[in-house]
Amino acid sequence: MRSRIHNKMCLSRALLTGWVLLLVQVLCLEAVPISIDKTKVHEPEKKEPEEPPASVDTGLHYDRYLREVIDFLEKDQHFREKLHNTDMEDIKQGKLAKELDFVSHHVRTKLDELKRQEVNRLRTLIKAKQDLEGGNDIAVDHQALLKQFEYLNHMNPHTFEVDDLDRLIKSATNDLENFDKERHEEFKQYEMMKEHDRREHLKTLDEDERKKEEEHYKELRKKHADHPKVNHPGSQNQLKEVWEEADGLDPEDFDPKTFFNLHDSNGDGYFDEQELEALFTKELEKIYDPTNEEDDMVEMEEERLRMREHVMNEVDSNEDRLVSLDEFLVATKKKEFLEPDSWETLEQNQAYTDEEMREFEDHLVQQEQDLSEKSVDLQKQRDELERQQEQLNAQKIELQQAVEHMERLKQQKIDPPPEVHVEGNAIPEVHEVDNQLHYEQQAQLPEHHFEPQDPQNIPLEHYEQQQQQHHQDLAQQGQPQAHQDLPPGHQEAAQGLHNIP
Repeated sequence: MRSRIHNKMCLSRALLTGWVLLLVQVLCLEAVPISIDKTKVHEPEKKEPEEPPASVDTGLHYDRYLREVIDFLEKDQHFREKLHNTDMEDIKQGKLAKELDFVSHHVRTKLDELKRQEVNRLRTLIKAKQDLEGGNDIAVDHQALLKQFEYLNHMNPHTFEVDDLDRLIKSATNDLENFDKERHEEFKQYEMMKEHDRREHLKTLDEDERKKEEEHYKELRKKHADHPKVNHPGSQNQLKEVWEEADGLDPEDFDPKTFFNLHDSNGDGYFDEQELEALFTKELEKIYDPTNEEDDMVEMEEERLRMREHVMNEVDSNEDRLVSLDEFLVATKKKEFLEPDSWETLEQNQAYTDEEMREFEDHLVQQEQDLSEKSVDLQKQRDELERQQEQLNAQKIELQQAVEHMERLKQQKIDPPPEVHVEGNAIPEVHEVDNQLHYEQQAQLPEHHFEPQDPQNIPLEHYEQQQQQHHQDLAQQGQPQAHQDLPPGHQEAAQGLHNIP
């Protein structure tokens, strides 16, 4: 969180500068002449015209699109003239956007192309976000999602119209004006989180260690507050100190015009935010040292931005986020410039109240509870998924067993049954179905393989032995003895045996 706040604070140095420089100050202004009598400073020699400074990143997510649109608009002579003669209020009200109808066809064609590229870029970002959130299988409604990007007309993604320029100007102006407000809130969150972490750390210590930690904390705060007096930003004393220590000039020869010219680093006739913030370096060095444990560099950047914001509010009369020479000279004649109030630094002006701190900690507790509940729910979902997985594994095993059983049954139908071996004169039990199958198989055999013996040719002694064995088998099985069980041709012989005395 600290790095994110620090990065955004650094971006604030270039926020409105790029936008206003491109919109309002596309024509370079001549440098203000220096008074030799007052300052005894030689006028710098004229140099060959240099290339215009690179556009400053505004920090907006559509910064590239914004700068490319302005770059091409200023190539049109008519639009350049209107831009030069239009004040910031008219720009905010959309009067400048109507001049788009009079720009050349070539410029309009290029603007159409830029808009199509920007729409495609946004669609790519939307799709990438959907992929990261796991919505690969969900159809993306790009038109609905593009509605959140108010700086272009998503209903017409092909051509750049007056409405697009009007939207772009208003969105950029609104976004940049709200940046300081958002920065204040983020810094407040940073400070409260730092205090919360300190309190949580104290809870982990025993009583003696806690006392030592509290004493060390008070000592660091005391050391941080023990610094030289800080001049009021933008006051005569503060500027004279820069004049003497940074510029190496006699404070008695201080001249506002010369000072302005010396610190207008890009020579455009304006103090932008970066140029203003550079003037406060000497004051910040009185309070912050990166080698000191008690000095927080994130707080130093916030202090710098507070100073810049204060000067802008006091000096920037037309609210274009630039300080012109005229605005600067007017400010140097005010009482606030000559007799300023004392400047309260961050340690004298806490970023949050006790009530805000309580609400912040309550919010953190609620967040922790929500995360805990979500963790429990996720664990339950995991257990349920594991249970379902076990059921699926069991069903899979049952299915495999069923398939193997079916394969065995199929194999038994294909392979013939094993042969039955009969020992001695035992007559195997033959079922009716097996007899029928035996007769059918015999009927299918060739005739020369089927040679039945004539029952009359079997010796009687041999037949009697077989018959007795058969009767014994029938008696063991509980079946009645009948002559119809005898082989054909032997029934009459058996009857004759019974008739012999």
